[in-house]
Amino acid sequence: MTASVVLEKAPAPPAVRAARALAALALVAGVLSALAELLAGPAYRISALPLGAAIQTMRWGATVALGAAAVALVALLLSVASNAPVRGMAALALVLALVVAAPPLYMYRQLQHLPKIHDISTNTEDPPKFDAVLPLRQSARNPVDYPASTAAEQRNGYPDIEPLMLPLAPPAAFERAAKAAGEMGWDIVATSPETLRLEATDTTLLFGFKDDVVVRVTPQAQGSVVDVRSLSRVGGSDFGANAKRVRAYLKRLADSVATP
Repeated sequence: MTASVVLEKAPAPPAVRAARALAALALVAGVLSALAELLAGPAYRISALPLGAAIQTMRWGATVALGAAAVALVALLLSVASNAPVRGMAALALVLALVVAAPPLYMYRQLQHLPKIHDISTNTEDPPKFDAVLPLRQSARNPVDYPASTAAEQRNGYPDIEPLMLPLAPPAAFERAAKAAGEMGWDIVATSPETLRLEATDTTLLFGFKDDVVVRVTPQAQGSVVDVRSLSRVGGSDFGANAKRVRAYLKRLADSVATP
């Protein structure tokens, strides 16, 4: 007669079970937060969510991600203390949660430090005016006026944004300006070599926000002056997007002239 011995596996210590549960919870929360943040923009673009709800989804995603990071850190410390075999999961959850929380936190920091404006012009005294894009802005929340308050905030927050002086005749300068605008990936709405003006629309990647741009070239002495204005259609603050766009365009244009 053969005797069989059944060995029952001893239950894991409470600390190990807690570390495993917390790591799993943090990982799931991090993944859900990432999905919420990634889908908020596309949901707004297809009109599945209004703008306010999409922004709130981003905020909640960041909040949950921060909570997941705290839980993951506790799980990591427990796994080290109890020698639980879930350190990898806890570390992955911690990294994921921090990565998910970082973009909204960065945007919040920008909101606290940058001017709360959505209209940037290289010439705050005589900003280029929009014309061709006006029919496209019929449902826009932001008007095309450039008030004195915006000029003051821009000069205070973005003192580096100024007109670009080019050692080229106006027609040649406009040709370079139009080429640079095309290289920026903007949708060119109108180009007028006769009046040395062009208008375009740039679409942001995640939320699909439409920002309109006008470029104006004017003669000056032996060269030309290039002015650029970038205006958002929605939003009170642009988180620095328009200033960044203007800087990138002027640098591209200046580099094209400096390169033989």
